[in-house]
Amino acid sequence: MSILTLENVVKNYDKHRAVDDVSFSVPKGSIYGLLGPNGAGKTSLIRIITTITRADSGQVYLDGEKLNTDHPGQIGYMPEERGLYKKMKVGEQLMYLAQLKGMSKAEAKKNLREWMEKFQILDWWDKKVEELSKGMQQKIQFVATVVHRPKLLILDEPFSGLDPINANLIKDEIYQLNQEGISIIFSTHRMEQVEEICEYITLINKGKNVLNGKVADVKQQFKQHVFSIGYGGELPAELEQEDLQNSRFTIQEHREQEILVKIDDDAASNALLQFLIQKGVHIRSFHEILPTLNEIFIRQVRG
Repeated sequence: MSILTLENVVKNYDKHRAVDDVSFSVPKGSIYGLLGPNGAGKTSLIRIITTITRADSGQVYLDGEKLNTDHPGQIGYMPEERGLYKKMKVGEQLMYLAQLKGMSKAEAKKNLREWMEKFQILDWWDKKVEELSKGMQQKIQFVATVVHRPKLLILDEPFSGLDPINANLIKDEIYQLNQEGISIIFSTHRMEQVEEICEYITLINKGKNVLNGKVADVKQQFKQHVFSIGYGGELPAELEQEDLQNSRFTIQEHREQEILVKIDDDAASNALLQFLIQKGVHIRSFHEILPTLNEIFIRQVRG
């Protein structure tokens, strides 16, 4: 079951096609990475999903219903460019934004106090936004985004400007919200964060969907059949000198007590293991090296 489905979505601005026939589905209850270089079309897609703009063609469904004007109340969106009113007091602003999402005044105040107590920022209630640091403003923006408990949460670079302690605080809350059933779209340029947080990804480039699927499956798809072998003692001299290509294996790199070996695409890793044991190598560790999402990202975008 999907919380969000896009079918052949197209968006043009004058003569520029920002979104070009994009289709993907976000599984309900997942944390989903929306990736792409600058200008790829991610922001245009998010604006369509949040009903800020409309697609020129194609369909968008939220929780099985065609996207409509009632759906923004079921979505929480924290944009990369923060949208707080700097002259307003924090409490007034949060109350205003919560009620825009359909909450009653009493419900908004209760939920906001709970969130601010959780973040230990209740004493900021009567401060003006401009009096707060960028990291503090980030916390306020996060509270404003999640206070109405949306079905779908869209976070665009949510850790930007946060120190490691506050980044971990927000990350823990993201995990907790997801555990409570909220589906999350996570848009970022930081591939290491995607590997840590996301189960699924879609990669957008030049308005097109060029890659999507489970993170683990994507990494398997782009593996290059390179294995790390840690060994004890010395490598046999004959192995150092031998041309392994006749055995369908190639030593790519020799590190201290470790060799990186590439095998032919149709060769078996067990055959490499047996070959090394037969050569007298004392093997301490043996594992396949999968590409990082950053490497896959660069390869796909440059390609």
